[in-house]
Amino acid sequence: MALPLSILDLAHIGEGETAADSFTASVALAQRAEELGYRRVWYAEHHNMDSIASSATSVLIAHVAAHTRTIRLGAGGVMLPNHSPLTIAEQFGTLETLHPGRIDLGLGRAPGSDQQTMRALRRTPSSADSFPQDVLELQGYLSGETRIPGVHATPGKGTNVPLYILGSSLFGAQLAAMLGLPYAFASHFAPTALEEAVALYRRDFQPSAQLDRPYVIAALNVIAAETTEEAEEQFLDSKRLRVSRFLGRGRSFTTEEADMILESPAGQQIVQMAKYSAVGDRGEVKAYVDRFAEHAGADELIVAFSAVDRKAWMRSAELLAEVYLG
Repeated sequence: MALPLSILDLAHIGEGETAADSFTASVALAQRAEELGYRRVWYAEHHNMDSIASSATSVLIAHVAAHTRTIRLGAGGVMLPNHSPLTIAEQFGTLETLHPGRIDLGLGRAPGSDQQTMRALRRTPSSADSFPQDVLELQGYLSGETRIPGVHATPGKGTNVPLYILGSSLFGAQLAAMLGLPYAFASHFAPTALEEAVALYRRDFQPSAQLDRPYVIAALNVIAAETTEEAEEQFLDSKRLRVSRFLGRGRSFTTEEADMILESPAGQQIVQMAKYSAVGDRGEVKAYVDRFAEHAGADELIVAFSAVDRKAWMRSAELLAEVYLG
């Protein structure tokens, strides 16, 4: 039986595009995902990255929500140490008030940026240390059972926006299990600890008011095309783009240079990041997604469509839904 299927929209800004173009594409993808039967679309918080437009995550969610009707929308995720819990409770309480029953709040503790950007965000290296306490404080604002006497989130109080813990290591799995929250593993770019983290989470899970049994969302990349050859070419283009983004330091590479770098140790690290990638025609992608779901022990899958070309990006979403959601 097919699992619920969701989308992680990385809100990328393509070559020759503006942030406005990216927002237009995100709306179009969410509208199409709603038609196709996807469960939710999430947007991730990143800062100081010319290629990603989702830095103001809650604002982007509000924009997409205003142009859709039923699909769930959320953060995948908000990097909570960058913010005060009260501010996030107010933002997502506002979203839930405007769009009842459609808002999710995924939480991570990574900076979503580099060291200099951390300084600009007024964040210190020790900010992540209070992540568990910050999650509990945020949860209190949203439930109406504040942990700070006399301080309430308005809007936010009593909205009970569902929380999800995001992670790529055992820390997030332990925290999600302890708090009785759903756990989303970032296996689309950090595949190494997937099996161990999911096993730990399921073993140590403690039921909570939000969730009575473990719930795992596992992420993977998908490039689906009409033919295997088309998909493989798109996958190669996406790896070349990652070379420029992660190793370029402000410069771009020719195709030949990027391919040489992909053969190097640094390039192989980039290849390894995309270990969990379904690439191929309809049948090949469906078979891979089925295998991955079983391998990950997932209750839901969240997909990052990694084709560089916008039409191919949207077509991947359509082809996957065709074979997986019927």
